[in-house]
Amino acid sequence: MAIALTGVGYAAQAHATDADSLRTVNLQEVQVVSNRATAKTPVAYTNIGQAELRRVNFGQDIPYILGMTPSTLTTSDAGAGIGYTTLRVRGTDATRINVTVNGIPMNDAESHNLFWVNMPDFSSSVQDLQVQRGAGTSTNGAGAFGASVNMRTEAASTLPYAEFSSSYGSYGTHKETLKAGTGVLREHWTFDLRLSNIGTDGYIDRAAVGLNSYFAQAGYFAENTSVKLIAFAGKEKTYHAWNYATKEEMAMYGRRYNSCGAYIGDDGQVHYYADQTDNYLQKNYQLLLDQRLGQAWTLNAALHYTKGDGYYEEYKSGAYFEAYGLKPFEADGGEVAKSDLVRRKMMDNRFGGGIFSLRYAAGRLSAILGGGLNQYRGHNFGRVIWVKNYVGSLDPAHEYYRSQSRKTDGNIYLRANYDLTSALSAYADLQYRHIGYTIDGTNDKYDWNQGAMRPLAVDEKFDFFNPKLGLNWNIAPGQRAYASFSVARKEPTRNNYTDGDPDAYPRPERLFDYEAGYAFANTWLTASANLYYMDYKDQLVLTGALNEIGEPLTANVPSSYRAGIELALGLRPCPWFRWDINATWSRNRIKNFAEVVPVYDNADDYNLTATRVIAHKSAHIAFAPSFMLNNQFAYIYKGIEVSLRSQLVGKQYMSNAEVEAQTLDSYFVSTLNAAYTFKPRKVAKEITVGVTVYNLFDEKYENNGWASSAYYGDQRVDDAGYAAQAGTNVLAHLTIHF
Repeated sequence: MAIALTGVGYAAQAHATDADSLRTVNLQEVQVVSNRATAKTPVAYTNIGQAELRRVNFGQDIPYILGMTPSTLTTSDAGAGIGYTTLRVRGTDATRINVTVNGIPMNDAESHNLFWVNMPDFSSSVQDLQVQRGAGTSTNGAGAFGASVNMRTEAASTLPYAEFSSSYGSYGTHKETLKAGTGVLREHWTFDLRLSNIGTDGYIDRAAVGLNSYFAQAGYFAENTSVKLIAFAGKEKTYHAWNYATKEEMAMYGRRYNSCGAYIGDDGQVHYYADQTDNYLQKNYQLLLDQRLGQAWTLNAALHYTKGDGYYEEYKSGAYFEAYGLKPFEADGGEVAKSDLVRRKMMDNRFGGGIFSLRYAAGRLSAILGGGLNQYRGHNFGRVIWVKNYVGSLDPAHEYYRSQSRKTDGNIYLRANYDLTSALSAYADLQYRHIGYTIDGTNDKYDWNQGAMRPLAVDEKFDFFNPKLGLNWNIAPGQRAYASFSVARKEPTRNNYTDGDPDAYPRPERLFDYEAGYAFANTWLTASANLYYMDYKDQLVLTGALNEIGEPLTANVPSSYRAGIELALGLRPCPWFRWDINATWSRNRIKNFAEVVPVYDNADDYNLTATRVIAHKSAHIAFAPSFMLNNQFAYIYKGIEVSLRSQLVGKQYMSNAEVEAQTLDSYFVSTLNAAYTFKPRKVAKEITVGVTVYNLFDEKYENNGWASSAYYGDQRVDDAGYAAQAGTNVLAHLTIHF
């Protein structure tokens, strides 16, 4: 994957030439890219075009497609890059990575996460994307505290086309994608459609994934106006694999061991619940407008709506009836207060709103006035659908908790670049953001002291002012230097409220981001260096522990920072060979970290008697390696493409206490890809066949996990679970263009 170091502009028109008729058709394409950085924006960013996406798009989720960009890490619950995958940039987790599609926020309004499993094969409908590291430019949706990913969907094709692509390989992995488009009809209209099916058994035991999706768009194009209506959806069914496995379990049962759904049957043997699955359907709709208002002015506007609903089902052994609103019953002369049961946790949510940007470019000044107003409404509720040997009436519609959430998020920003001289430009980006957030109802957690489900009564309002200032110096053709200072603020997530101390709400976070860099590019060499210092107040850092459904827990820390240098180099000494390499050295620390460890009577009786506070003057931030390196060699000649991609990731602590027994070891993983493209006569316009070998050298590694510590009496016990990743595995792929 060739990595752009200095940035590129985006053309206002899509062109296609029919070789038979020599007819050229120009379309004024919709350009909702107001949050994109350009060559004069003093931030660190990477552009990835459609050609680069196609070279690695064989079924894995978008985080794995972005895995070669600087400072980027990926994780996979199922172990092979399909299903529940996440992205980390500069050590920050996915809740701090803002993701937009055509400028529209895609992060869940409450969790701030983007569940890529709900957008299967979306990369097949992406024209290009940009990854900004650090605070970046002002954007819509949740604040960017580590990075932002801006995706632009595929441009309308001027000519009719059809395409079929498929992949098949290890662990029953397969992908089938069908795309078609009408080209321009009656000089103004275009229609495009994609249908996709992805499945895998997963590397981890029973971590099967079944994904279906579609993408459809209709476009109208006139001389100064373009309108697009886009609809895309994803449906997923994924077996749980979020428990991970301890080293002891791996030694006993193998690296692929998965304890999710395990229970002891009447025969005394271990069984696994077949429906221990996550099920979700998400539908997205976007209406995009691009209107030229003259030579200097352009208006972009969009309306959007997302509907999501689904549930996950889980077998719970020895669960107390009281915690699920069920009554004990009499049996064999005694009271039965607990039994095995199956619970179903459900979601029903809606998210909609509008965004706009008014762009001006003339002379020395280019400016954008933009913003958006969005509202989210969600319902979370749970039901018990089965109880083993239960005596009494069991209403399958009985709810043991329900909460309603409402979140209104509005922002407005003014961003401008002004050329002070022919080489020096000044940058300013001022954003005001208001959030109103309420949660009412009951939590899914039982309060044993109160004898009831924990109540939820969150009513928070936040007002954030996020200024950004910088300078860009075009030293000479192909050379630039830049420096910037940015302020970013971010509200807590839903889990920060529901999984934290019910008597102490989490605090919002603040970031001062200092960036400075240099970039060089000519016909055969690109090189860049970026220095960053991210100074946090009240950062919500990962503790390493997980809640009961495998989601990471966080806590505010008063003072912390992430500092580092990102280096990148690209060499193209001849047209058929390219070498790209990037590396990050970083220091990620919490100042004066207070570790709170629970104390229990003994390992058999989880009776919390006290907590111990252990002071750490300086502690590593969890899941933030000090060193990362990506390397790629690529050979492209007469239809033959061969690439070798490698990633080296340093050691990671899984908690902030720097416990050696709770670490992810460093790992080095390589991927070999080979493909051949040819143009057969009369059969198809183009056919590409290839094979990809993942983890070429069969590295035994883990890229995610959990950690927890406790005292049992005076003895401290440090536990950890690890997300084992697949060894050497192969995927063959075929693409036919008609």
